[in-house]
Amino acid sequence: MQLPDELRCVEHALPLVKEEDALVCERGCRVLIVRDIPRFVASSAYATGFGLQWNQFRKTQLDSYTHTTISRERLTQALGGKLEILKGKAVLEVGCGAGRFTEVLLAAGARVVACDLSSAVEANYANCGDQPNYFVCQADVRALPVALKSFDFVVCLGVIQHTPSPEETIAALARFICPGGMLVIDHYAPDYPTTISRRWLRSLLLRLPPATAKSLALSLSKTLLPLHKLGWSQKRGFWRVRQQLQKFSPLVDYYDVYPQLGKKILADWSLLDTHDTLTDYYKHLRTVQQIEECMRSCGLVDITAYYGGNGVEARAKSPEF
Repeated sequence: MQLPDELRCVEHALPLVKEEDALVCERGCRVLIVRDIPRFVASSAYATGFGLQWNQFRKTQLDSYTHTTISRERLTQALGGKLEILKGKAVLEVGCGAGRFTEVLLAAGARVVACDLSSAVEANYANCGDQPNYFVCQADVRALPVALKSFDFVVCLGVIQHTPSPEETIAALARFICPGGMLVIDHYAPDYPTTISRRWLRSLLLRLPPATAKSLALSLSKTLLPLHKLGWSQKRGFWRVRQQLQKFSPLVDYYDVYPQLGKKILADWSLLDTHDTLTDYYKHLRTVQQIEECMRSCGLVDITAYYGGNGVEARAKSPEF
């Protein structure tokens, strides 16, 4: 395991070195390494459900698995249109999940320090652990084990709306951008798609243990999938089936968005994201104006924010001086 230069002890902000099955700082802090991954948090807390889903659907959203460029295109757009700007740069990816963007960042030539609050880090390591210029750890965005102002890019996609306070999360992320570096984020918008059934089921599932909620959400999704597949038919009249399902069904259905995935992977995406939308502990919504205001309050400049992608996409830079 090659430790990145930016790695620090959370308590003292001191460099860490590897000693057998742990990382230690000179003042005695000790971080256990479990299954080759340093664990700066003992529990994934509100993100437990995400860890469960990403370890079950480890490859589902990887471009290398789907043979598409869906993740690549989303990241490229969030960055402003060019992946080439990542080559040779230090990137902190927060909320890395199973690695759909991690593998794109690495392929673009970035040196990536990835982290996630949940056990999804295990899926990320399984997918990307054989790549050079890669490091992953389990850590909380509110106490990241890296040096301040040390990354050319801080990337956080599909995450911030699921944290206790989006504004506090954005402020925390901004602390790790080097002068002239860029923060790249997205967030659910107020028009986040929902149905009555999704709202009702989510309120029920959040009262259950995460493993139980996962089992119930996936069982329900598998029951509804055959109905949705009827709506994927090109035969005349089946569009009416889709029309009704989109109004009332809790299943997330990407047929109109990503038909290039094919029916097998489309079904897996439906299962994955239905679990995601029914069991996320926090689901915040923000407007473009709110995201811009938050970035501005963090002292960031050259702010670009717009509706697109996952809802709102935004990027901004840290002042050069």
